[in-house]
Amino acid sequence: MEFPFFHHLSLWRTCGNIQIWSLFLLMILLLKSGGVYSDADYLIGLGSYDITGPAADVNMMGYANTQQIASGIHFRLRARSFIVANEDGKRVVFVNLDACMASQIVTIKVIERLKARYGDLYTAENVAISGIHTHAGPGGYLQYVVYIVTSLGFVRQSFDVLVDGIEKSIVQAHENLRPGSILVNKGELLDASINRSPSAYLNNPAGERKKYKYDVDKDMTLLKFVDDDFGPVGSFNWFATHGTSMSRTNSLISGDNKGAAARFMEDWFEKESSERNYSVGLKNYRLPRRISNIIPGLLDVHHELLEVSAKLQSLPSRSATQNSSVARRVRSERRQAGKPEFVSAFCQSNCGDVSPNVLGAFCIDTGLPCDFNHSTCGGKNELCYGQGPGYPDEFESTRIIGERQFRKAVELFNEAEEEIEGDVDYRHAYIDLSSLEVTIRKRGASKVVRTCPAAMGFAFAAGTTDGPGAFDFTQGDDKGNPFWKLVRDLLKTPTKEQIDCQNPKPILLDTGEMKIPYDWAPSILPIQILRIGQFVILCVPGEFSTMAGRRLRDAVKTVLNNDKDFENMHVVIAGLTNSYSQYVTTYEEYQVQRYEGASTLYGPHTLSAYIQEFKKLAKALISDQPVKPGPQPPDLLDKQIGFLPPVVVDGTPHGVNFGDVSSDVPQNSTFKCGDMVTASFWSACPRNDLMTDGTFASVEFHKGEDNWVPIYDDDDFCLRFKWSRPSKLSSRSKATIEWRIPNDVTPGVYRIRHFGASKSLFGSIHHFTGSSSEFVVA
Repeated sequence: MEFPFFHHLSLWRTCGNIQIWSLFLLMILLLKSGGVYSDADYLIGLGSYDITGPAADVNMMGYANTQQIASGIHFRLRARSFIVANEDGKRVVFVNLDACMASQIVTIKVIERLKARYGDLYTAENVAISGIHTHAGPGGYLQYVVYIVTSLGFVRQSFDVLVDGIEKSIVQAHENLRPGSILVNKGELLDASINRSPSAYLNNPAGERKKYKYDVDKDMTLLKFVDDDFGPVGSFNWFATHGTSMSRTNSLISGDNKGAAARFMEDWFEKESSERNYSVGLKNYRLPRRISNIIPGLLDVHHELLEVSAKLQSLPSRSATQNSSVARRVRSERRQAGKPEFVSAFCQSNCGDVSPNVLGAFCIDTGLPCDFNHSTCGGKNELCYGQGPGYPDEFESTRIIGERQFRKAVELFNEAEEEIEGDVDYRHAYIDLSSLEVTIRKRGASKVVRTCPAAMGFAFAAGTTDGPGAFDFTQGDDKGNPFWKLVRDLLKTPTKEQIDCQNPKPILLDTGEMKIPYDWAPSILPIQILRIGQFVILCVPGEFSTMAGRRLRDAVKTVLNNDKDFENMHVVIAGLTNSYSQYVTTYEEYQVQRYEGASTLYGPHTLSAYIQEFKKLAKALISDQPVKPGPQPPDLLDKQIGFLPPVVVDGTPHGVNFGDVSSDVPQNSTFKCGDMVTASFWSACPRNDLMTDGTFASVEFHKGEDNWVPIYDDDDFCLRFKWSRPSKLSSRSKATIEWRIPNDVTPGVYRIRHFGASKSLFGSIHHFTGSSSEFVVA
């Protein structure tokens, strides 16, 4: 590789030793910044790491349903990161989490670790951590009380795996920094989202609504990262749709539709790049066949396969080291040494009122549409559910919405032509939204108003059509009722000032003024702008509704357009970033008090406050001026309380070992594509070892003699790992592994493997493994 400064080296030598020393200093500075530049405008690096967390006993984050307790894995969760640096060493980091949202305390601790490792290279100012908003990930990792009540308080395992995984993904991206380029593309995706609160959206001014063709944003915007030597190494895209294809009763950890889309695209690229043709169309695309490139001379005669299967003996359960199970992870074995792993992230945007359940909301008792204004059935919200395209199969709905996003992303990826050019920059500030003065214009005159301490309205408890609440709460309630107000007052009676400030929201929980045992809701929140050339990311710590997001984007674009160097910018919103503070609606939507308005914590002027403060960041960006950092958010880690019981001991029946088969695949059986193969094993609590970047389950292909090749694991959409115990206090448990045979699987002999770790009465951890009987796929 050639570097620009070497072209003039002979000229510099004639200018004396001082020039040579300048050269050495320049090289040191470039190396210190993380890489040496070629003719490319940027250094780019991408990374990815497992953040799945505890797959048992922990309440899932999102629906606030106390009965939704993790008991297995649909597919694994990951933190995916990119770093972009320019020639002066200035850089930005964006991390996309397969998690419900970012957490302030997670962000604080990640930044502390990065500072210990890299000094001031990565700080809160230039690092953004964003959640995809899956409602099927372990909870208990936020620091404010209201968000960890259903998880029985703080869950250290959930927190630690996130901090570790985010750090490792950023470290990977840093170590992968190499000269490269970035392309951007945008297109409409019409069939992956609808508005779940159309009555609130219709309360926005008619003239404003006429500016837009749809009542949700249909645009997907994609960045394509291209390494100068290796070619494409990743893509990140932003599209608004909720992570609620998986229902409030699901108990398997899942990245929902966006996590599925990321898995599909990474596997697609791996398949296409192995064929040296990553830009092929999708007309005949199926999820990758992995075996054909691994196994030569496959048997394709059915009776020969049966003979092989009959000769093989099932392995008895046996002890296993942790490393042996982790090393069997399918994607780790396929990774090419020296070449960056392809990373694809499907990021969240202004999804506040956007649902993936595109068939609409219907009453489960009558099949009729729910009430338009209140989303009720006979006055009850519990019977009104949104239906996904695979209804009633939530896994199929997840696959379909994920695949629709994946296919649009591939189209944008293949057709991307516009190259990102220009500076890398950022601005960041903390703002106190509990009492922020906001100047608004009303009827041509300026008026100063204030935001309020956080509070949640009655309609919050009604839930949404994606996940209805309970009792007699309804969306669109701007009055409340006396009984629930009495219950509320037992916790905290809101002051008259607070009631007036939040009007017309009837306050159910005055969370901003509840401080026992520590803060129930945030007051100080981060806002951030990242710039990469003509691409700008607005990082917001909540869920903006469609129109709220449009107003924020337009306000920032108006400021940027005042400078010719900032014209024609691509501006996207990254929702649920760096911290979490629930919803942000427009002033008009707030008046309706559906779920999103009731969950807009800081009162009717919340959006105006964000717009005002983001405009300050945008002005500082174009004028190259610093901004005041603002008040620091609290670090409440030492105050956290958790009541989730630890694993005491694991056990099995007398004469049974961990990993022994409980319910086997029928011996010498034959299956075909589309069939479900199931095996159950005596197991132990998955909290003993999270198998981070490893697997609890795999499907293996018989290559010959004693050689088995892992083909699928618990990070695959076609394989499900389910864990159960007969009762909460039982020490015994089972793992059931289900494999839906993909349509293009290679015929041959297979078996199912289970990996786990048991805990003895004395606290020691022992790893084990077991396998099913062999079977034939014809």
